[in-house]
Amino acid sequence: MSDSQPSTGILLPPLRLERGAARASGRAWAHYAPWQRWVYLAILFSVATANYFDYFILSVLLDPIKQEFHISDTMLGLLSGVCFALIYSAATLPFARWADRGNRRTVITLALTGWSLMTMACGLAQSFWQLALARFGVGAFEPGALPPAQSLVADYFPPERRGTALSILTNGGSAAGWLVGVGFGGYVAASHGWRAAFVLAGFLSLALALVTRLTLPEPRAAVDFSGGSSRSESMRDALASLRRKRSFVWALSGLALYTVFAYGVMMFVPSFLERSFHASLEQVSVIWGSIMSAANIVGAVVGGMLADRLSRRDVRWYAWVAAIGCALAFPLYLLAFSARSLWTFIGIEFLAEWTLSMGVPMVFAVALAVSGSHRRATASAVMWCAIALLGTNLGPLLVGGVSDALRAAYGEESLRYALLAIVGFLPPAAAACYWASRSMLQELEN
Repeated sequence: MSDSQPSTGILLPPLRLERGAARASGRAWAHYAPWQRWVYLAILFSVATANYFDYFILSVLLDPIKQEFHISDTMLGLLSGVCFALIYSAATLPFARWADRGNRRTVITLALTGWSLMTMACGLAQSFWQLALARFGVGAFEPGALPPAQSLVADYFPPERRGTALSILTNGGSAAGWLVGVGFGGYVAASHGWRAAFVLAGFLSLALALVTRLTLPEPRAAVDFSGGSSRSESMRDALASLRRKRSFVWALSGLALYTVFAYGVMMFVPSFLERSFHASLEQVSVIWGSIMSAANIVGAVVGGMLADRLSRRDVRWYAWVAAIGCALAFPLYLLAFSARSLWTFIGIEFLAEWTLSMGVPMVFAVALAVSGSHRRATASAVMWCAIALLGTNLGPLLVGGVSDALRAAYGEESLRYALLAIVGFLPPAAAACYWASRSMLQELEN
């Protein structure tokens, strides 16, 4: 099926409404029953889980890879950050403009197929540089998933339900991907080696591509959002429009600062547990991975529902909830990385992750509320590009570099102090999210 043909999904066709009124209103969500929306969200949730699974599985494999290829923590930071982030950033906007103009289901399916094959290639690598090249390939395809998925969620769900849906997709998918990547991936690596974990991750994601192709509908087949403006607006004009929206710029800044912290922590906490607490790979993957994923999933659902309820009174609550989450997590993470026992660390980090997962996903709700329907994928892509350039790229590199610099003085504990240092990015992230609220009311756009 070409991108210009109607696309409704062969398993779950949309409701039959009066098409003239529906097309004119741009209310895409009116074409779907509530149960259909949640089925579509479940499919997109699976795509997000696969996206994060193929990314986070590397975190639990860093030490086995280090031992086999005899590389430093800085090189591990490059592998988990720069090798992925540079090509990810370059590919993000082209994928997003295609998604804003064409069939988002096709974009997601192609991207899912591509990164699955490249993840399997990681398992076949026989040297560090072959592995780095394969990770480069993963980064080339993954931008085609989450921005179009978030754009579709904004069309499947009415505005007063988007916070919950976006939170489930973004943080819930991240948590589930982390659980499968760190938990199941770690178990496979412990039993069959790190290469088998990569191959299995790619195979499972590849199977999901067929499900996506056969089930997801494209709302643009039934609804005219912008009278064709999405096809006439250039990328330069779309980016200029977003740059003029102060709420979007502040939300973007807050997310970028947060992800420097988040991705540095996510990549190196498994190694921190192994070095400072002498935790086994099975303990890291099964116990810690499961508990942290539970905190993220439950926090995402509760935070999304709370933000949706509060936003009916004032839409700025989306930004305020994000700011509060970052502010409260700051002291909790300082306590967690100062802990001297494994279970004390896990208990405090559970509270910190719960707090962050309740708030941070609302940054995307802010961005999609002010971006306009015909540039939502572009807005989402700009945010994911910032995540890649600053979070994915800089976060692991900073933690790895600081850890190496402190190793002579602190030995194996150097990673603890590197993680404590990265927590300093949370207060400015909270401030930026708060400032995003100040111009939201004037910049809202359907």
